[in-house]
Amino acid sequence: AQCAQESIYNLLPRLEEKPVKPPRYISTFRPSVKREVEKNKARCKTMGPAKVAVPSPKNFLQKHSKEPKLPARKKEQDSKKLPALSVPRRTDHPVMGIQSKKNFINTNAVAAITGLPKKPQPIYVDRRQGDKYLLETSGLVPKYIKKKDYGVTPKYVTQRNKEMKRAQKEYEAGILEHLKKRAMKQLSDEERRSLLQGLKKNWEEVYREFQGLSVEIDTIPKKIYKEKLESQMKQLEHDIEVIEKHKVIYIANE
Repeated sequence: AQCAQESIYNLLPRLEEKPVKPPRYISTFRPSVKREVEKNKARCKTMGPAKVAVPSPKNFLQKHSKEPKLPARKKEQDSKKLPALSVPRRTDHPVMGIQSKKNFINTNAVAAITGLPKKPQPIYVDRRQGDKYLLETSGLVPKYIKKKDYGVTPKYVTQRNKEMKRAQKEYEAGILEHLKKRAMKQLSDEERRSLLQGLKKNWEEVYREFQGLSVEIDTIPKKIYKEKLESQMKQLEHDIEVIEKHKVIYIANE
């Protein structure tokens, strides 16, 4: 590192190279912008008027001046009129000179003797020395038996019963119709004879196929086909035997 710094070329004076600055950028629209500003805008145009009116010293802010003020109270014109009272006023005077010959003592005595005695209000107590309660509001009085519709079947119950009966009739009618459709039908002699002939013809066709089998059954498909033909022949023989044995045959309508 020291050998690299020590060089004879370092003894020569060096000229400092100053960096050359590029020319300053000036827009080509600068003069037109200046002309538009001077033409359309005056000095201090957006700062408001130069002179502002000074407020008068008499219009200073007073205490409670910004609080809302209620309107002035109006005097009630009917304030002198007092409501009518059921008792005489203090300033009223009794009417003098009016007298009555009615004997209030005898009248009250006769009313007490001839009047009906008041019935005591029915009450009940929760225990021997308990509190008293009204019997009418307790729910113990059977008031419901005194109603006009007591013992009468409600309308919704009768309507529901009618609907249930109608649904039951429709259900029974549907079952009868279904049973009629599936009722047993007796085969006639011609139908029995034609059925028997058809079964025998089918048996002959299956037997012909059975006779056409090879003598040696050496594969599984041949064995399965032989068992199938044997089962068909057995079923046809059983059906033929049943039809020949029974002269009257019933079938169900499906």
